[in-house]
Amino acid sequence: MSKKDLIDAVANSCEMTKEKATAAVDAALDHIKNSLKDGGEVRIPDFGTFKVSDRKARDGRNPATGATIKIPASRVAKFTPAKGLKELLN
Repeated sequence: MSKKDLIDAVANSCEMTKEKATAAVDAALDHIKNSLKDGGEVRIPDFGTFKVSDRKARDGRNPATGATIKIPASRVAKFTPAKGLKELLN
């Protein structure tokens, strides 16, 4: 599902214009991004949790040359599905 498909689904489900649905979807995604940027987490019941994880610096390998390279530390977004979502899928 693409963002456009999600906007169309929200517009149809909530009987609103695509412009309002776009604003709603964008607002929700912006809130999730800003919460993660600040180091927080976002819990959505029966869906899952978005949170930030810190990766340590590590050594890697260039697959083309085999040379060892340094991979810097970074922050990454992680998603953990809720029990309700897991049960729905299985």
